[in-house]
Amino acid sequence: MALKIPAALWDRQYVAGLLRRYWGLLPNGEPAYTGARFERLEGGGDQPEVADRFTPADFIAVATLSLRVPVRAVLHVLEPTDRNPYNRLLSQIPVGLELAAAEERHIAADGPAWNLWRSLCNVKGIGPIGAGKLLARKRPHLLPVYDLVIKEVFERPSRDLSFWSDVRRALRADDRTLVAHLEDVRGLAGIGEDIGVLRVLDTAAWLHGKDERLGRHGPTTSRP
Repeated sequence: MALKIPAALWDRQYVAGLLRRYWGLLPNGEPAYTGARFERLEGGGDQPEVADRFTPADFIAVATLSLRVPVRAVLHVLEPTDRNPYNRLLSQIPVGLELAAAEERHIAADGPAWNLWRSLCNVKGIGPIGAGKLLARKRPHLLPVYDLVIKEVFERPSRDLSFWSDVRRALRADDRTLVAHLEDVRGLAGIGEDIGVLRVLDTAAWLHGKDERLGRHGPTTSRP
């Protein structure tokens, strides 16, 4: 299905303002939203030395998005046995590949990304949203963050198994107009080019959704 992008998210000034809020700082120097550290913590989950294995920093990064994985589940992933495929599957997902440039096979069912997501879903305490956020941490340019606010903003179906594919099609449509727009608002907001277009889309949509649902009350210290 087509990705339904709210008209407001095409307003460059509005979106740039959302991004500045999300990546802004409080008077004491702390981040206005802890999720602003998600991709930058410890240099990022896709750095060469850690790209093909999960680390404690990845679970702390997920916690910045207000999803705390139980310690037993963390240990299960960090201390895999021969029966646990997490790092093996992770190593099969290309590093640095952008979703707009990816082939459908990179995100298709029964591919490494899908199989890793499904395996992590089955770990008690991680679940579908946690699995998706872990994958977004490890492959930030290929796999987008997904949560209940994103689901609502983009009007996704109750059983949503095509989000990756639908985002890919949206990014590639009309000579990649959406990609150009996201790069433009990223520059306008001045948040840094290390923040990929998927996170620009995610954070703008998430903050827009929170404002729509709860009204704007100013930045908080976390991503609820």
